[in-house]
Amino acid sequence: MTTATKSETILIVDDEEPIRRPLKRMLTKKGYPCLEADCANQAMLRLDENSVALAILDVRMPVKSGIELLSDIKAGYPDTAVIMATAVIEPEVIIQCMKNGALDYIMKPFEFDKVIRSMEIALRKRQLAMTLKDFQDTLKGKVDEQATEIRRLFLASIQSLVFALESKDKYTAGHSRRVSEFTLIIAHYMGIPPEELEDIRYGALLHDVGKIAIDPDIQNKPGKLTVDEYEHIMTHATVGPAIVKPIANQNIIDIIHYHHCRFDGRSKDQTLTGAQIPLGVRIVTLADSFDAMTSERPYRKGLSLDAALREVIRCTGSQFDPEIVDVFIRIPQREIKAIMALQ
Repeated sequence: MTTATKSETILIVDDEEPIRRPLKRMLTKKGYPCLEADCANQAMLRLDENSVALAILDVRMPVKSGIELLSDIKAGYPDTAVIMATAVIEPEVIIQCMKNGALDYIMKPFEFDKVIRSMEIALRKRQLAMTLKDFQDTLKGKVDEQATEIRRLFLASIQSLVFALESKDKYTAGHSRRVSEFTLIIAHYMGIPPEELEDIRYGALLHDVGKIAIDPDIQNKPGKLTVDEYEHIMTHATVGPAIVKPIANQNIIDIIHYHHCRFDGRSKDQTLTGAQIPLGVRIVTLADSFDAMTSERPYRKGLSLDAALREVIRCTGSQFDPEIVDVFIRIPQREIKAIMALQ
């Protein structure tokens, strides 16, 4: 599978040398090999001669703009990730760039930490896209039995990526693993047949896969989120299904997409309510929320087991399915505590 490393080449395209050179120096010091181009034509020559993982394009350039160059890159070098650079926020231009394949935009004058963060997120997205492409290419011509094994291995690789990203932050370490274990124990006590558990398990493990594309500074903000910041984080439920769609069935996709739905249907833009929400989704919703309650976050301490159970009961019928809550609170506390201790 393809992986993103600092050995991958970055192409900086800007007609102003005083902007290109400092950025190149900073990225080189961070271990990223860099190429420069002062116009669209020179940029295409660099791409012809080199394998470029990521291009940073100035939106406003003479002769041919960065927007036009973006289209050329996506047509000729689809595996090259692109970030746009602009000195002026123009929402319509930014939206056009995103629709044309740009993964992000950064503002001038550059704040180096924000540039690095944007690059890391873009390279992660590129890694996932290329992994999906590898999977689809390998799948062609395979018999069903081989395809099933390849699918299993691919899901496992995505799962490993999620665990690796979580492990970098003490506040999220082990979250997806614990959610999976809480989900399975609830499903077990509900008597769900073993043949249905695999999809529920993968849905739980991958429920937060979309957070690969979320700004880590916002995700780990030590304070209350603004409305815009909260909306940004919640996009993970939309991004996640797109990541796994080529190889996941609808049961897994539904869990990833709907795991923040409330039982009473009152989440923003929610279209399903009550029993319309798939059972696996309703179980993961409770498991995810319970682990969030009992885990430390940058802005608060985790709740005790008793306090979290009281909160689950309080939210019965509104956030959580009453049937699932009834099963969950009857699970022996020693089994709940054992899962809470997992890292």
